[in-house]
Amino acid sequence: MRGGGADAKPSGAAFSLIGEAAAFPWAAALHAGLCRMRLSAKEFWAMTPRELAFALGVFKPGPSAPGREALTALMAAFPDDKE
Repeated sequence: MRGGGADAKPSGAAFSLIGEAAAFPWAAALHAGLCRMRLSAKEFWAMTPRELAFALGVFKPGPSAPGREALTALMAAFPDDKE
C-alpha cells in the first residue's frame, strides 16, 4: 500500500539538481493540448507525456542514418583492420 501525505514524493518523478521533485506543468500541458492543439479531453488523456512532448515539438527526432556519401567517407576515414 502506498503512503500519502504532505511529505510523500511521487514515484518516478523527475528530480531537480537540488533533489526536490520537479512538478509536472499541468496547466501548460492542458492549455497546449486542449486549446492550442484542439484535442478532445479523451484524446488528450489518451496521450502519454512523451507523445504530447513530441506533438508540441519539445522533443525532435534525432538525425537519420548517414547517406551513402557520408558512409563512404566514414569507411575511408576509419577502415577495418585486415589481419
